[in-house]
Amino acid sequence: MSFFKKFLVKDKPIKSYSDFWDWFVQNEGKFHKVIKNQGDINKVFFSKLAPKLNELKDGFWFLTGMYDNDIAELILTADGTVKNIVFVEELVDAAPKINGWKITALKPPSKANTFAIEMGGYKFDETTMSFYSNELSGFPDEIDITITHKDLMEENRSEITNGVYLSLDNSLGELKSISLIDNLNVINTKDALNDLVPIDKLNDFLIWREKEFVEKYDGIRYNTDKDNFTGLEAKLKNGLPLIAIVNADLLSWDSKASHPWIAVLEIEYDGKENKGMPNKVDYDLMNNIEEEILLKLKDFDGYLNVGRQTAENIREIYFACTDFRKPSKVFYEVQSKYAKDFRIEFDIYRDKYWQSFERFISN
Repeated sequence: MSFFKKFLVKDKPIKSYSDFWDWFVQNEGKFHKVIKNQGDINKVFFSKLAPKLNELKDGFWFLTGMYDNDIAELILTADGTVKNIVFVEELVDAAPKINGWKITALKPPSKANTFAIEMGGYKFDETTMSFYSNELSGFPDEIDITITHKDLMEENRSEITNGVYLSLDNSLGELKSISLIDNLNVINTKDALNDLVPIDKLNDFLIWREKEFVEKYDGIRYNTDKDNFTGLEAKLKNGLPLIAIVNADLLSWDSKASHPWIAVLEIEYDGKENKGMPNKVDYDLMNNIEEEILLKLKDFDGYLNVGRQTAENIREIYFACTDFRKPSKVFYEVQSKYAKDFRIEFDIYRDKYWQSFERFISN
């Protein structure tokens, strides 16, 4: 019995980036072999990799293949989820040099910088796709793109739309396709309302628009020290109360687009005994959480506290930010630290004109 115990060694729990890479290095030989020989990658590699990544954190996805004849590539990706990008980047930054491997953060643009892919029997390339930019009245900084595909019909809309998004990742790379386009619409070529531009010009167009945007807003900061916060009360359709506290001065600011990322932390509490409102213990703890966040996300660093809303067992805390990486980390730390007290979720998305907050502005 003792003979077998020697060999039944359990894997060390994965609690840090270094733990993960230690495990990976111990197994990289068989992983490399199955990829190079085109063996059962799901069984030998992916089924082992996924649980280890999940021990670190939810939200890691991956792709693999041979980068060249000798080097295998592992691409770790956020699969389009903004709040997970920073963790993917950090994990890859922590990777040691491993002979025979290229470790890549986020899906890179194709070497040929081409949109060309095939999926489900449809082609996605310069022969099937074009684009044009829409100018939105009152929203001059918004990058609103319509992509046309000649084969799109109602019955295949989902397939064609998915193919378009994959082709964008393929040509632009994951980071650029997530972070530069504000709105994207996919239509049939015959339904175009503007002159069509070849799809291979989209990358250059986005680089130009981003350069314009950065030059316009670079360095703009906002000091909230003297701002007025306004209390708002309302009744929901079910009769329960809603209470919000928002920075009224900030909501009338004319340079909102300089802070285009909206970060929302959602705290769920038990309010069934208090018409959906928190009891005093929960109220005080949530206020402490908010103060903790404010100590880390400062206005002069580009993180503006817009306010909060409390109703129906949920408190939402809102920030407008110049970037998405630091809020992702701060909110995840809060989520982990207070997991025993509350169910906490968060999201980060691009909203240059803060349209999410229009409900708080009096007409």
